[in-house]
Amino acid sequence: MQLCWSFPLPFMLNLSLQFLFGGLVSLLTITNPLSKIPLFVSLTQHMSERRRDHQAKMACIYAAAIMLVCLMAGNLILAVFGISYGALRIAGGFVVAVLGYRMLFLTQDPQMTPRPSNEREDYSFFPLAMPGISGPGTIAVVIGISTEIMEQPTWPGRAAAFFMTFLAIAGTSVGMWLVLRSATMISQRMGRSGREVMTRLMGFLLICVGVQFVGSGVRTFMAGS
Repeated sequence: MQLCWSFPLPFMLNLSLQFLFGGLVSLLTITNPLSKIPLFVSLTQHMSERRRDHQAKMACIYAAAIMLVCLMAGNLILAVFGISYGALRIAGGFVVAVLGYRMLFLTQDPQMTPRPSNEREDYSFFPLAMPGISGPGTIAVVIGISTEIMEQPTWPGRAAAFFMTFLAIAGTSVGMWLVLRSATMISQRMGRSGREVMTRLMGFLLICVGVQFVGSGVRTFMAGS
């Protein structure tokens, strides 16, 4: 009886840490909190300090809700449209890699950046939460993680993976909130060159995440053929 319980515990611990830290790294990289500073500052520059804090908080709450919905309903969406896990990972990997390429070489089209409107007072959901924080790349990463969770052989393993991914989403949202509420100060201290260096570094990491997703998808396809 002691042997039966001694083996699963280290496995469950390693699995939990894998999804916790893997989810944190992937989500913090894809959301890239520092890259949202210019957009947040430009949208909220005419707001009071209290209003800016409220916008930052609500944007992160909305983004966390979007990621949680994708995590819980991702497999249902795939089943409805008949999309395999391998296809999702490969497609998501390409999306993430392309976004990383654009960040690495700073080729983002400025016309894709939403411009503030004097007629609007609430930017927390659009464009801050979506597509600013929870854009296509973030959604692809979360659904990709959900497919990896569903491939775990046991229900306790799935439950632990879901819980750790939930903590990763919560940690990412809290980190984003801390950055946004200090956006003005960070923007002044980092300067344009500092933001560009950080954006390029995050872009390279995103390319690595995308390649990992593609490789995982290819392995899934080969295992299923």
